[in-house]
Amino acid sequence: MKSKLIISALLLSAVSSGLSAQDTKEWTLKQCIDYAVAHNISIQQSALTAKQSEVDVNTNKWARLPEVSGSASQNWSWGRAASPVDNSYSDTHSSNSNFSIGAGVPLFTGFKIPNQYKLSQVNLKAALADLQKAKDDLSINIASSYLQALLDKELCKVAQEQITLSQQQLDRLTRMLQVGKSSPAEVAEARSNLEQYKLAAVQNENSYKLAMLDLSQLLELPSPEGFGIIQPETNLQFATLTPPDDIYQTALTQKASIQAAKYRLDGSDLNIKVARAGYMPTLSFSLGLGTSYYTMKGVDASSFGSQLNNNLNKYVGFNLSIPIFDRFATRNNIRTAKIQQMNYSLQLENTKKTLYKEIQQAWYNALASENKYKSSQSALDAAKASFDLMKAKYENGRATMVEYNEAQVKLQKAESDLLQAKYDYIFRGKILEFYKGEQIQ
Repeated sequence: MKSKLIISALLLSAVSSGLSAQDTKEWTLKQCIDYAVAHNISIQQSALTAKQSEVDVNTNKWARLPEVSGSASQNWSWGRAASPVDNSYSDTHSSNSNFSIGAGVPLFTGFKIPNQYKLSQVNLKAALADLQKAKDDLSINIASSYLQALLDKELCKVAQEQITLSQQQLDRLTRMLQVGKSSPAEVAEARSNLEQYKLAAVQNENSYKLAMLDLSQLLELPSPEGFGIIQPETNLQFATLTPPDDIYQTALTQKASIQAAKYRLDGSDLNIKVARAGYMPTLSFSLGLGTSYYTMKGVDASSFGSQLNNNLNKYVGFNLSIPIFDRFATRNNIRTAKIQQMNYSLQLENTKKTLYKEIQQAWYNALASENKYKSSQSALDAAKASFDLMKAKYENGRATMVEYNEAQVKLQKAESDLLQAKYDYIFRGKILEFYKGEQIQ
């Protein structure tokens, strides 16, 4: 009965594992980036900022339209007041209703309205560039975390291979001990080595899980459970790297950070013009009509309709306002706008320098990672050859257990170094492609 329960538990565990594996969805790098861009809160906030800029453009677009408003008021009064009949004073109760509608049209505002409209359009372009920059930055972070997870995943495979190799060695020594060809000390040392490799495998597995957790959090996933990544084709092809100066010239015309800084600098000219409008006269046109209805207690009054018709009045007018002294407000607004323009100019220059430094660093890092990969490949080939020779010598009794373990450790380190160099080169290559305007995928 007990054996049946054990078998049932094992079958249930296998079925659960199979279902869990089926439920796991594996994502490509592009899928991760697309999902993160669609769900990241910072991206959504940048998108809302851009939408607000669109609203500002629409507001300034229609600023030249007439502004129409209507009003109505109702007043009651009582107490001593002059009679409209004989101008004598007496205690009275009266009511007064007023209705009016008017419109005003700005004719000239010192070019403030058209410059504000142009400025809002430039601000919209800057907001859209900021949104794109936020997407680009997120894409870089996703790519870095994605490749780190892939590296940790492959390091887990290397650790498992070392465990298999150590297990084989332990089994071999155990069999030799049974026939008296190995010592208990050698078996104990082999078992100790196996446990060390198992410990390293656990540590690598934990690193992989933490890397997957970091990636899932960047994607705004509620949990890393059921989330996996696809191992892409990683056949490295080393092509001649584009010189950093050429990449920089391309990036100047395409990178969102540069475009945003340029738009803000362009907008600063318009901001100065808007401030200078304070020195200019303004001219507006207005028109309207109004009427009223009046009653007094004890006095006969015309009907509501006839009073509204009889009391109807209309007006048309122009209003010219000439600034004479505004307590230096306009002057200081212009000074502030010019200071802001200088600041935007410095920001653009600093953004260009930062971009050039980043491209230089990315280019030299890519070159260094390429050289590191080639060296690591040579080191791995040498480590494999050395391990194979040492394994043969050890099996023939011409090498000690210590020498064999040292060769195995060197082999594992060479494999790990090659994996790190490979993914480092892949990441550096994607960074250079990003600066050249290519999508990360």
